[in-house]
Order: sequence, then C-alpha cells, then structure tokens
Amino acid sequence: MKMPALSTRIWLLAVLVILSAFVLLPQESLFAQAEEVAAEEVTAPGDKSLFDMFKAGGWAMYPLLLLSISGFGLIIFNFLAIKPEAFLSPKTITSVDEALSNLDVEEAKRLCEETTSPVTNIVAAGLSRVDTSAYDETAVKEALEEASAEELSGPFVLINYLSVVGTLSPMVGLLGTVSGMVKAFNAIASEGVGNPQQLADNISEALITTATGMIIGIPAMFFYFFFKNRYGKIASRIGRISGDLFFTFNSAIRRQAGS
Repeated sequence: MKMPALSTRIWLLAVLVILSAFVLLPQESLFAQAEEVAAEEVTAPGDKSLFDMFKAGGWAMYPLLLLSISGFGLIIFNFLAIKPEAFLSPKTITSVDEALSNLDVEEAKRLCEETTSPVTNIVAAGLSRVDTSAYDETAVKEALEEASAEELSGPFVLINYLSVVGTLSPMVGLLGTVSGMVKAFNAIASEGVGNPQQLADNISEALITTATGMIIGIPAMFFYFFFKNRYGKIASRIGRISGDLFFTFNSAIRRQAGS
C-alpha cells in the first residue's frame, strides 16, 4: 500500500527509537534513576512503587515491557493511518469518475498519479491495461482485482501485529507465573516454610507477571478488533468505488460504440 511516506516513516522511526532506548539503555543506569526517584517518595509501610512491582515481577517483565511499548506504538500508528480519507481520496475519485465518463483515460491516470492512495493505485493499475484501439474488459477487471489484493493486504499486517501482542502478552505472563511458582516450590523443598519472605517474593513474582500480561493483552486485543472492523469497512468501500468507476468507463465505451 502506498501511503503518505513521510508520516509513515516518522511514526515507524518513533516506535523504533523508543524500543531501542529501552533495549540499549544500560539497566544499571535505569535502575539507579528509578531508585533515586523512589527514595524521594514517602510511602506508607507495605506499599510498593511501580518500579518495585517491576523488579518483583522478575525476568518476564522485560519482554512484557517490550510488548507493551510495541502495542502502544501500533495503536497510535493505526489510529493515524487507518482513516477513510487516507484510503478513499473522495475528491480525486470524483474527478476521475468525470474523466472516465468522458473517456479521457490519460487525465484519469494523471489524477491517480497526483494523489497517492490505495484506491487511486488500484484504479491506476486497471487503467494501465486499457487499450483504446482494442479494449479488453476482462484484462482491466483482472488488473483491478490483482491491485486490490496487493494494496489492501499491506495495512492489515500492522493491524495483525496487535493480535500478536495481545496473544503473546498473557502467554509470557503465564510463563513468568510458572517460573515464580517453580521458585516457590523449590524454596519450600529446600528450606521448608521457615523462610516466608522468599516464598512470598516468588509467589508475588508469579502473580505480578500474570496481571501484567493481561493488562497488556486485553487492550491490544480490543484495539485489534476495533481496527479490523474499521479497516473492513474501508476495504469494502474501496471495492465499491473501483467497481463503480469500472462500470462508468464501460458504459462510456458502449455509448461511444453505439453512436
């Protein structure tokens, strides 16, 4: 799919920068800064800061952090990218329809090239197979179908990534839960119940990762279905528009042949 290149690249770059910052930033520096902030806060006995909860969750919190950042970036990106105006180009399509009704194929091609969007790319692909000397209706229809499959498959990939985040997050959380429970049982096996602090830490790790995985996964799956439904309506509208333009052009050719 050909979308506004600058906007797409800016948001993809922003997501990559955020991910790289969390991955490449030395963990000791991150922990030191967070501990300084936590030390300045006055908390009631027994209360835990967000950073304390993160540390208590163990190793599973790191992949969950990356999944949460990825999910948030994908949600923002899809909100900006999956818009009817960016896909349908209504003003351009109106002009293209007028040009095709007058059998001005070159003007219709020019309009499609000036406004880059999925629907104009599909129409341009169909017009590229128009031969005014020997018009082949089947060839044009096949070109529209081929271009539709290519153009409409691209944006849905980024929507599907939300499904990946929503599916993996609870699974990673569950894996952290299993890890924490294994540690808890190992502590019981080696020391009995004489060390309740270690036992409580292991159980806390198990519960925190489960909750974190669900907190990340539930919004990701909600927005996956939200954007999927929105995109489905847009894709249906694109099919209707390309079909109407095809009909307009065929009708104009028949009128010309009958006159």
